[in-house]
Amino acid sequence: MPTPLDRAVNQKAPFFAFAAIVTGVAAWSIWGQDMFPSSDPKGDPETWTHEECTRWLNNRNLHPSPLATTAELLERIKANMQTPRS
Repeated sequence: MPTPLDRAVNQKAPFFAFAAIVTGVAAWSIWGQDMFPSSDPKGDPETWTHEECTRWLNNRNLHPSPLATTAELLERIKANMQTPRS
């Protein structure tokens, strides 16, 4: 006579629920992070576009203002490039 545990193990629903959880965790760990991290712009900051300036500041967690002009972003970039490294 099968017990409730035997009947639960023999059903397909727990297997599919477990498989769905594993698949969800794997998908989140792959796509929840940057698959292709953005690279820093190269060259002279004076020639960078607004998006490149914003990306450079974001990569360093300097949180640029969305309302800032390119000149203001460039000023922040230059100020942060000159900081001494220890």
